Amino acid sequence: MTGPPATAATEIRPRRRVPLTATNGALSGGHRRRRAVFVDRDGVLNDLDYDAEEGRVNAPLSSASLRVFPYAGESIRRIKELGFSVILVSNQPGVAKRQLTMAELRRMNAKVRQELAKHGGHLDGEYYCMHHPEALVAKYRLDCDCRKPKPGLLLQAARDLRLNLRQSYFVGDSLVDVKAGRAAGCKTVLLGHSTTFMASLIEKEHAEPDFLVSSLRQVPGLLAGESGHSVRAA
Repeated sequence: MTGPPATAATEIRPRRRVPLTATNGALSGGHRRRRAVFVDRDGVLNDLDYDAEEGRVNAPLSSASLRVFPYAGESIRRIKELGFSVILVSNQPGVAKRQLTMAELRRMNAKVRQELAKHGGHLDGEYYCMHHPEALVAKYRLDCDCRKPKPGLLLQAARDLRLNLRQSYFVGDSLVDVKAGRAAGCKTVLLGHSTTFMASLIEKEHAEPDFLVSSLRQVPGLLAGESGHSVRAA
């Protein structure tokens, strides 16, 4: 990822395996590293899509089927008003699996940015893992460090944008996101509802989030200390 940290930057390309270490704390010259809220894309910023053929819910595979939540842009704006940078971190193996083209993926990401901007929401960075261990496209067939639950994309963003990971949060809708956030040293916010099945799955996967809220809409209040349900206190 290159370019000024203050501007939204999109990079969609395979990342080769490189040694990754967290960067936290103060910078030389007295400048402090910034706090960030990392967000997953599908299920957090936009709705999932029902695949009638497979009978299951999946990530959308076209810009036409991608529906950004109406509250997402305002939520991002409110998070930024609290002093956080907002960074999108997402596994996007659709191109690797030949489910969509790179051009279509770029159209989808552009649509997310446009819809967020309508409500004052702007991302400070976008990081995508394009790989999959069983990719049909050879150049994306890689056991990489950037595919969640590994923390590679978060660590890369911390280096690029000078972020304090231990003062940052990862907001996601799956336990893969919780694992990635914890591995990077972030606090984690899982979107969903507390059920017996969810509790048993969290215990089985050793992926207890710091907070559980129903949607991104609740996250600004959580960060402001106004609301939020602590899983550990439940």
